[in-house]
Amino acid sequence: MKKWLITILVLLILCVTALVLLVNMRFPVRYMDIIEANAGEIDPTWILGVIHAESSFRPGVESHAGAQGLMQLMPTTAEWVAELMGKEDFDPETIWLPEVNIAMGSFYLNWLKRYYDGDLTLAITAYNAGLGRVNRWLADTEFSSDGMTLDTIPFNETANYLERVTRNQRIYEWILRLRGRLGL
Repeated sequence: MKKWLITILVLLILCVTALVLLVNMRFPVRYMDIIEANAGEIDPTWILGVIHAESSFRPGVESHAGAQGLMQLMPTTAEWVAELMGKEDFDPETIWLPEVNIAMGSFYLNWLKRYYDGDLTLAITAYNAGLGRVNRWLADTEFSSDGMTLDTIPFNETANYLERVTRNQRIYEWILRLRGRLGL
């Protein structure tokens, strides 16, 4: 084989390896066993997308507003979700544990999806902005022409959040599909 062809092949392999490493660093796939066990009716790639947008997979992170853990649950939301889940002896300190945070965040996201008749876009929007706000936006003809979908999200932070989660979900879908094809 010609020396230049071998050089090109080696460079190509190095570039592909570097790309894979960069994607894995930027979009880690962690906690899949916990996510799959708790995903419910939601594709696990959406939960990966939410976790990436919320905490970048750092379990000990707390937002300036006080949201905690991988899926950034507010303490009052965590208490309410614990009630919905039938956890009578919920210890708020356990929200920092990945298995508890993912279970509760996934449960809440599934609850929101059911609340909004299967509309995952509204569920993710409410996950970020809050149920009350989204309901007010749906009732306002300035933001919703039909009362069931949002034509406009009035908070830039929430609109950007929805875009990030959606982008993350697509990337994770691609990553998992590629891993499945490669048998990883």
